[in-house]
Amino acid sequence: MSKKKNQKLVTPEILRQAIIGSFTKLNPRYMMKNPVMFVVEIGFLISLLLSFVPGLFGDTSANARIYNIIVAVILLITVLFANFAESVAEGRGKAQAASLRKTQKDTLAHLLQEDGSTKDVMSSELKKGDVVMVSAGEIIPGDGEVIEGIASVDESAITGESAPVVRESGGDFCSVTGGTTVVSDWLKIRITSEPGNSFLDRMIALVEGASRKKTPNEIALNTLLVSLTIIFLIVIVTLYPIGLYSGVQIQMSTLIALMVCLIPTTIGGLLSAIGIAGMDRVTRFNVIAMSGKAVEACGDVDTMILDKTGTITYGNRLAADFYPVGGAKREELIRCAALTSLHDETPEGKSTLELARRLGDASEETPGSEFLEFTAQTRMSGVNLPDGTKVRKGASDAIEQYIKDLGGKIPSDLHEQVNQISSLGGTPLVVCENDRILGVIYLKDTVKAGMVERFERLRAIGIKTIMCTGDNPLTAATIAKEAGVDGFVAECKPEDKIKLIKKEQSEGKIVAMTGDGTNDAPALAQANVGLAMNSGTTAAKEAANMVDLDSDPTKILEVVEIGKQLLITRGSLTTFSIANDIAKYFAIIPAMFMQAIPQLGVLNIMNLASPYSAILSALIFNAIIIPCLIPLAMKGVKYRPMSSGKLLARNMLIFGVGGIIAPFVGIKIIDILIHPLLTLIGF
Repeated sequence: MSKKKNQKLVTPEILRQAIIGSFTKLNPRYMMKNPVMFVVEIGFLISLLLSFVPGLFGDTSANARIYNIIVAVILLITVLFANFAESVAEGRGKAQAASLRKTQKDTLAHLLQEDGSTKDVMSSELKKGDVVMVSAGEIIPGDGEVIEGIASVDESAITGESAPVVRESGGDFCSVTGGTTVVSDWLKIRITSEPGNSFLDRMIALVEGASRKKTPNEIALNTLLVSLTIIFLIVIVTLYPIGLYSGVQIQMSTLIALMVCLIPTTIGGLLSAIGIAGMDRVTRFNVIAMSGKAVEACGDVDTMILDKTGTITYGNRLAADFYPVGGAKREELIRCAALTSLHDETPEGKSTLELARRLGDASEETPGSEFLEFTAQTRMSGVNLPDGTKVRKGASDAIEQYIKDLGGKIPSDLHEQVNQISSLGGTPLVVCENDRILGVIYLKDTVKAGMVERFERLRAIGIKTIMCTGDNPLTAATIAKEAGVDGFVAECKPEDKIKLIKKEQSEGKIVAMTGDGTNDAPALAQANVGLAMNSGTTAAKEAANMVDLDSDPTKILEVVEIGKQLLITRGSLTTFSIANDIAKYFAIIPAMFMQAIPQLGVLNIMNLASPYSAILSALIFNAIIIPCLIPLAMKGVKYRPMSSGKLLARNMLIFGVGGIIAPFVGIKIIDILIHPLLTLIGF
């Protein structure tokens, strides 16, 4: 699997662009898209107005102008910090888009004419349906399907993987991506995308944020924040007449400060950045998400449907064990199996030799040996040693006939051993030395390393895994048990996958699946999260809402974790933001009314120096906590597989309790620092 691309959180260029963006985003028409921060900006404008006309709302104290200026500056900084967080997220996306654009070159394409001749045109002039010829060393001019030829293609410009991959006409490996290079041979390609609408174009638009729409979860959270803002606005408005009734003239700037501190400004300033960063993490993982909704849906997945071959298993039958028969010694069987595999380049041969070496065999090639390759006619391979010994391995019936021709005997327990391996879904390879059968090599479709642990991880967070395979029920049950999946469907046809997805969805579950073939397209479209392989067919990629440029079917496991990390980050920072308000409440409310109502002094549990320093300390903390949380919003809260209940309890403990404690400590420290300064200027 390709590794996640590393990228610095903030480069000098991103920092420069983010600082500029912090100021350009002050435009009220833009700020209105973020209601919480728009309220803060309005508070800044009112405080700024009061700085020039301090007596506008009856506030005629000598220090009113200075106090209003300080509040206005802090509010401006708060808005700038929120804009900075969003600009950093956008800057990372634009930096990635710039690197992707480097792969987009307006190259020369050899357009195939109706008379069979070719015409050289620029790749930007190609239309959907055009057919082009691409030879070794040339860049593929656009996304398309191979309709003729077979060639190695270097996709490192897109995927980061250095090893070339084979692309050929027909089947599930006919899709090619514009910007990749043909390494050998030639390909005839039918262009499948219009100019400006290739996978790279869509990827660039998404990471830049130009095509990013708010997801349902983000909209719901935004609605909650707006509701809380309106509630606190009503509360703050009522405080002014209550203060007058109590004999307290509350300054307008103080009310604005209280408003800004109590509304969820922290999450309001980071919400958009979290969403953009979530898309960025998926894209850096070489997955194109067609929308933010697709990424978010990953975090809610309940059921995951995976193909067996190539996803859970390697797809090649590999040696798993050796079973001697007819009284032969296991060491003899292993030695002869290794001798026949010394020059066997098939996956079966290589795995047989590797297993023999692991079991302690040290057989080496004897000079003068004659190696026989496997053929469809003989259905066996082997080696003739210089001393006349003949060693063979192959299909059971082929070896039996070979032994009979030599006048040898068939061991009585051979058929039993062969049938037992076949019943498990394995492939038996029989080994003989001269006219004597030594035993059977057990070949099976091997489960990929680490899959058991991955499925345990998914089970821990409540995701059910179902394996789909065309194998018989016995073979399917064996692989399912070995891999540790929760269920399986044997002898599965394309329509069975759709039926399974609909069944799970009818129970209110969110379903994810992977696929690469045309026959997977209906199921990919039906699933809530469909991850198509970039090496697969165009039909599969068009049906899915995510495309994996690395064509690694197991990546859906990581994509689900990224989706969950996005939701967890959003929820954790929301919890932290709301918990912050408790400390700010204990800082500002006593400061506002303590002089008129001394009994409220018991609420001054932080023992803040003065009403002015208490209010300004809370306001300053409210501003500086936003940039402090930018790294967490960008990288995301570290994801740990566990049940929803444990996850909620853990995040409530860390971000809920932490959100209460941090402001108490921070506000007190700020109060200690600014009180002497306020004393100097007469507060």
